[in-house]
Amino acid sequence: MSRPSLTIRRAVPQDAEALSRLATRTFVETFGHLYDPGDLQAFLDDAYAPEKQRVILSHPDYAVWLLEEGGEAVGHAAAGPCGLPHPGVAPGDGELKRLYLLASHQGGGWGGRLFDTAIEWLQRDGPRTLWIGVWSENFGAQRFYARRGFEVVGEYLFHVGNARDREFIMRRVPGTGSGSLFAAHSDGPARSRGEK
Repeated sequence: MSRPSLTIRRAVPQDAEALSRLATRTFVETFGHLYDPGDLQAFLDDAYAPEKQRVILSHPDYAVWLLEEGGEAVGHAAAGPCGLPHPGVAPGDGELKRLYLLASHQGGGWGGRLFDTAIEWLQRDGPRTLWIGVWSENFGAQRFYARRGFEVVGEYLFHVGNARDREFIMRRVPGTGSGSLFAAHSDGPARSRGEK
């Protein structure tokens, strides 16, 4: 039996509940083993609450895309104004805030397609500096972003409940991107950590 085809679409406020469930599931699947259950739950309850997702989905400066298989969300990307704590961030800079796929859907190039979709939207008014926060031990994501012109320019502590993780801040200035992602080989999923 073949898989239904996958599609990418822009999420709308009515997708808040589905986005909340997917964001929770992908974060737990990717990073849940790293945290005390209480710290993890406190983070999830705050970061991925349905109402918070609804606010993001309703805001004109933010965009979220869903990767769907047969009408079910299996991945997502989120983008908006840069909120990373780096002195080089300037008004108008953009940030890829989230890029997650369920493990069952990784390795087929769809993370790259979501990435391209988000980057295209971030640059809809022309080239600008782009930022990403990536866990310091997520080497696959760091390689993925480096191949696309991002470089580590700083770090900060990412809070998950009482846990503090070292997070790298990656930046791509206009003119340093590597072109279309579809021509590049991906050695694994590209995942940023979440929103601040």
